[in-house]
Amino acid sequence: MSDIKKGHVRKTMKLKTRKTLIAYSFLTVPLLFFLCIRIFPTLYAFSLSFSPENRSGFTLDNYIHLIHDKVFWRSAVNTLLYVAITVPVQIAIGMILALAINKVHRLQGFYRIVYFIPYMTSIVAVSWVWRLMYDPNTGFINEMLSWFHIPPQGWLTDPSEALISVSMMMIWQAMGFCMLIFLAGLKAIPKQFYEAAQIDGAGKWRMFWSITFPLLNPTIIFLAVTGVITALQTFTQIQNLTASSSGDAGGPLNSTSSIVIYMYNSAFNDFNMVYASAITVALFILILIVTFIQLKVLSKNFED
Repeated sequence: MSDIKKGHVRKTMKLKTRKTLIAYSFLTVPLLFFLCIRIFPTLYAFSLSFSPENRSGFTLDNYIHLIHDKVFWRSAVNTLLYVAITVPVQIAIGMILALAINKVHRLQGFYRIVYFIPYMTSIVAVSWVWRLMYDPNTGFINEMLSWFHIPPQGWLTDPSEALISVSMMMIWQAMGFCMLIFLAGLKAIPKQFYEAAQIDGAGKWRMFWSITFPLLNPTIIFLAVTGVITALQTFTQIQNLTASSSGDAGGPLNSTSSIVIYMYNSAFNDFNMVYASAITVALFILILIVTFIQLKVLSKNFED
């Protein structure tokens, strides 16, 4: 009897070992893909940033040049401006839209689709449509302003308006995503809280600030963190809205250039991959610092 039990245990162990090996074999493929596509290029770019232009040796010249590079600092300031302008506005509009749609009983799905379509649409296609609308001579936006006797604006051709123009397009495209996430957060709030608040005589504003807003804190943190990371890596919108005939984007006068745009111009227009790698490392450090501070500040405020 003991031999039968031992044989059964042995077979069970072999079966578990076989299942474990199969599981690890399935995990090996995505792990190798992640190492080859993510980890290795990251380490290679980091090592390349410490190389001189001939790619031999070790030097800090690229980072010293970066510190004294006025275009880089202008791009860094622009990147932070994109974050400061787009993220709060798109979250605020997304919350307002979600609150409004959540109160609608008819055609709620239709309104969700309408506001979410810009997020699903190709960024390149949307950017070119907005570029045509921003055209100072034939654009629809200036045509619409003329109805109200407002003089035409330069939009993407005016250094003082170009960054705001790009930000408006980014907000318009991302607010639908924020709306959808907020709707999911609103659906997760138990209705019993609102019923108890109504019994206590609380008004709509009181219920919003005491129930809805606090319970949407995890949603706000998620949208804030993902929105900041996305804004720090802004590229496609700027590239398609501001690219000149020579291929350089970020104009006019670097007024819309972000760190990613400057990195792209350095790598593929100036063919300076070494310096572009240094810019990439600087962007990585910036994203790491901003995300860490953001998580600390938001989490602390919401806990209080």
